[in-house]
Amino acid sequence: MNILSKIRLSLNCLIVLMGSLHLSMSAYQVTQLGLGSQIKSSESKARVESELSVDNVQAGSHLKVALLLTIEAGWHVNSHTPSEDYLIGTALDLLPKDGIIVSDISYPKGKLVKLAFADEALDVYEGTVPIFLSLKLSEKTQPGLDTVRGKLRVQACNDQVCLAPGFIDVGIPLNIVPVSTKVQSMNDSLFSSYVIEGASASTLGSNEIARIFETQGFLLTFVAIFLIGLALNLTPCVYPMLSITVSLFGGQSDTNTLRVFFKAVVYVLGMATMYSVLGVTAALGGGIFGGWLQSLWVLGGIAVLLFGLALSSFGLYQLQMPYWLTSRLGGTTGTGIISLYLSGLVVGVFAAPCIGPPIIALLAFVGAKGDPLFGFWTFFILSLGLGFPYLILGTFSGMLKKIPRSGVWLVWVERIFGVVLMGASLFYLSLALFPKLTAYVIPVTLIAGGIYLGFIERSGKENKVLQKIQWGFGLVAVVFGVFVFSAFLEPGVSWEKYSVQKIAEAKKNQLPVVIDFYADWCIPCLELDRKTFTDAQVIAVMKEFVRLKVDLTHFDLPESEELRKQYKIAGVPTIVFLDRDGEELSSARVIGYLPPHEFTARMKNVLNGSSL
Repeated sequence: MNILSKIRLSLNCLIVLMGSLHLSMSAYQVTQLGLGSQIKSSESKARVESELSVDNVQAGSHLKVALLLTIEAGWHVNSHTPSEDYLIGTALDLLPKDGIIVSDISYPKGKLVKLAFADEALDVYEGTVPIFLSLKLSEKTQPGLDTVRGKLRVQACNDQVCLAPGFIDVGIPLNIVPVSTKVQSMNDSLFSSYVIEGASASTLGSNEIARIFETQGFLLTFVAIFLIGLALNLTPCVYPMLSITVSLFGGQSDTNTLRVFFKAVVYVLGMATMYSVLGVTAALGGGIFGGWLQSLWVLGGIAVLLFGLALSSFGLYQLQMPYWLTSRLGGTTGTGIISLYLSGLVVGVFAAPCIGPPIIALLAFVGAKGDPLFGFWTFFILSLGLGFPYLILGTFSGMLKKIPRSGVWLVWVERIFGVVLMGASLFYLSLALFPKLTAYVIPVTLIAGGIYLGFIERSGKENKVLQKIQWGFGLVAVVFGVFVFSAFLEPGVSWEKYSVQKIAEAKKNQLPVVIDFYADWCIPCLELDRKTFTDAQVIAVMKEFVRLKVDLTHFDLPESEELRKQYKIAGVPTIVFLDRDGEELSSARVIGYLPPHEFTARMKNVLNGSSL
C-alpha cells in the first residue's frame, strides 16, 4: 500500500471514529453542529427482507430461506470475505431457537469494484443480493406462528468514505403446521440458484459416517461406529486407563467370574456415560470440541492425579478409599458397584483429548439428523466400542494373582504401568505449560522408561529369565525412543500465518490454498505434524499450494471465533482446501488425522479438479 493510500485509509478511519462519537451526541448537539445530514450508520444504507421456499412449514421438515439484502444506490457493503483486513465483512448471526436448527448459510459471491480510496478492487455487494440459509425443524415443534430473529452485520461505503459497522435486525416469520397439512412451494426461481455447499454439504458429502449410513444402513453403520470406538484405544490418551483398570480389578478378592464380569460391565457403563456426556456437551456448547481442555486448571489437575497414581505404582504408598466412603459405595475394597461406576466416569476424562475427530464427524451428522435419541445411541455405541477392551481387562485382571510364583513379575509389570502413568502426567503437564514440547514427551518417556525398567529397576535381579527380559525390553524401548525422537527432527511442510491478504493474493494468482486449523492441545494435530507433514511426498505435492496455518489454541479469542464461523470449524485438526478461485472444495475437507499416502491422494485430486 503506497503513502497516498495509507493517508486515505487514515482519513477514512478518522471519519468512522468521528461518526461513532457523533452518534452518541444528543439530537440538539447534532443540529447545532450541522452534521446531522452527513453522519449516518451503515444500517441506514441497507434493508433486509425474507423470502421462504414454502408457504407453510411442517414440523420435522427442512426449509430454505432467502434474506434479500438491498443496498442504497451509490453505496455498497463489504462481502462476507472482504478483500482488505481493515474492512468488516457482512455476517449473519441468528439467535438460538428451541426446535429449529440452522443447517447451512450460503453467502453470495461479491463483485470486484475499484474505489478511490483503495489501490486494488474490493469485493463488495451492490444492489440486491440474497443470503440463503436452511432451517431444520424438530418433529416436536408446536404448530403456530413463530419468528427466527437475528442480526446482519454490514459496513457500508461509497467511493469516498466507509461508515461505522452497523447491525440490521432480521426476522424470519414462520407459520408452523402439523405434518398432515399440505404445503405449497414458493419462489422456485429464486431458490434455483441455491446449492447447499456449507455445513450440510460438508456433513453429508464428506462425512464418512454419513456415507456409511447412506450406503450400508443403520445396522452396519452402528457396527462401524463400534469399531471406530475400539480403534480409539490405539491413541496415547487411553494408556493411563490400562493401569487404572488393572489396579481396580487386579486386587479384588471376588473369584466368581460372572460377578466380576458384571462389575466390569458397570465400570464400562460409567466410561460410556462420560463419553456420551462429553459429546452432548460439545454439541450443546456450540464451541470447538476439546477446547475446554486448554484450561490450565483442568490439564494441571489431570497431571497431578496421574502423578499420584504413578507414585503408587512405584510402591511409595497404597491408595485406598476411606472406609466411611467405601461402605456407602457398596464395598470395603473400593470395588463396589457404585464405586466402579464412578471410577468409570473419572477415567473417561483421560481419553477426551484424543476422541475429537470422530466426535466431530458424529456431531455433524447427528446435528443434521436433529434426533436427540438417535444422537444418544450413536455416542453410546461409540463409547461401548472404546470401553470393550476394559470389559475384558477388568474381568480377567483378578486372574493375575493366580499365576504361580509370579510376585517379581507382577512388581515389574506394575512398574511399567508406573512409567506409563508418569509419561501421561508429563504429557498433560506439558499441554498446560509447554504445549510446543508435548510431542517430545513420548520419546523422552520411552528412553527414560527403557533405561529405568531395563537396567535400574531391580525387582528381577534374582530371576535370570526376568532379568534378560528386562534388558531386552529396556533396549528396545530406548532404540524406539531414539527413532521417534529423530523423526521429530525431520524437516516438515513450511507454513505461513493465515491472513486475508494471502487468500486474496492466491486468488489473484490462481493458486490453490490449503489451510490447517490446529491447536497446541490437539493430539491429532501433533500426529499430523509429526507423521504426515514430514513425509517427502506430502512436502513435494504441498509446494503446489499456498500453505496457511490458523492457530485455534485460544479458540475463544475474537479473531479465532470469526475464522471458525467463516469456515465452519467444529473441531481441530481441520484442513480446508480452496480452489484457484478461492472457493472451498467441501468434499476435500479433512477432519482429524490422515496418513501421508491418503493426504497426498487428497491433494492430487484437488490439483486435478476431480471429485472426491
